Amino acid sequence: MLTSTRAPTEQRAALSAGANPVNPLHLLAINLTRRCNLACAHCYLDAATLRGNRKDELSAVEVESVLEEVASRGDGTMVVLTGGEPLVRRDLEDIVSRGAGLGLAMVVGTNGTLLTGRRARSLQQAGVLGLGISVDSLDAACHDRFRGLPGAWDKTMAGIDVCRRIGLVFQIHFSVTEGNAHELPALVEFASAVGARALNVFFLVCTGRGESVTDLSPRRYEEVIKQLIELQEASPDLIVRARCAPHFKRIAWQRRPGPALNHISGREGDGCIAGIHYCRITPEGGVTACPYIEDAQGSVRETPFLRLWDEGADFRRLRAPTLRGKCGECEFHALCGGCRARARACSGDLMGADPVCAYEPRGGELIAPLAAAALPAPVWSTAAEQRLARVPAFLRALVKRRAEAYVAELGEATVTPEHLSQLTAKRFGGAAPGRPGRLQAEARADAAAGESR
Repeated sequence: MLTSTRAPTEQRAALSAGANPVNPLHLLAINLTRRCNLACAHCYLDAATLRGNRKDELSAVEVESVLEEVASRGDGTMVVLTGGEPLVRRDLEDIVSRGAGLGLAMVVGTNGTLLTGRRARSLQQAGVLGLGISVDSLDAACHDRFRGLPGAWDKTMAGIDVCRRIGLVFQIHFSVTEGNAHELPALVEFASAVGARALNVFFLVCTGRGESVTDLSPRRYEEVIKQLIELQEASPDLIVRARCAPHFKRIAWQRRPGPALNHISGREGDGCIAGIHYCRITPEGGVTACPYIEDAQGSVRETPFLRLWDEGADFRRLRAPTLRGKCGECEFHALCGGCRARARACSGDLMGADPVCAYEPRGGELIAPLAAAALPAPVWSTAAEQRLARVPAFLRALVKRRAEAYVAELGEATVTPEHLSQLTAKRFGGAAPGRPGRLQAEARADAAAGESR
């Protein structure tokens, strides 16, 4: 069993930053437009109507130039094309096709109302890996009020049916508020029934129009995260994830401090990776650490994207944070770190305390992430390495870390294909891979469903 480690003050920043100083870009979100056919109450982009100004949007050529830059460092990046509503762009398939041709994992986040059979097949042929479709209530009237358009729910359900018919991987996105949090168990059942790969539950940040509906109290926020963990345990065939909720790492550790998997820092992929392995490009080309941190580090129209990614001031601060307030004092800050966007939005301080965290630090011991724990690193058998090589590049590092943690927890010294099968079985509810190449297919489907934001 792993235990807490008392670390000197001078080690705390290093533990938070992680052992690897290199920051590969795992996830890039591109807001292709501010135009939208809906008027959602929670829109962080404060998206405009279809008749809104669009002359400043990045052109397909400009977006494809960014994709070429990203691909120049390898195929380890997933690109999420979103909006506004990305389906209003007629050149969406051109952008998807170019990214897929470069070896990037291209996914699209949509409200689903414009997803006709013809458009879905067009995206599929262009090489899209999957879709994220927003559903904010199973009550059609409630969803329509939230989305600002009567009949939106019916159109979204039709879009989901299209994906099912043509075999296009999709996930469900759910923005949780006080008014719909009670629907979570039913949403899990719904997502499973319609064949979604995942249910991603987004906790709103007070930016854009979302400022008016960010109404979960710190206590309720905590309760909902605990419920999501329990729902995942009870629903092994569906990926249930909390998004924009880095406290998930602390709560998971508090519930079960023993498993090595709960000692992997959220900065490694299942917490907040803003500015660390993830960033966003606005419709006009601004580069920010995440959609809820609005301060651009520059524009891709003026500076090469990779230079902004490598050298952006906010990115550097997020990669080696010096947290203040109770986040800086918290023994879980190396696993969690709080939401930096909420801190910036509420206090103006990127390194300030996360205002929705109900936990009060107890001081003393720092919970050391797995990277800093004194564990012998397992070796990989040749067969396991070959199998790992079939996992898409953008998932490979996280799969490797999880496999090594799992093997170390078992007290064994070598990662084998059997261990990878066991991990896959745990993720997919007992359906361990049976034929060559299935691990890759499942990993790609998991990524398409679970990593888009």
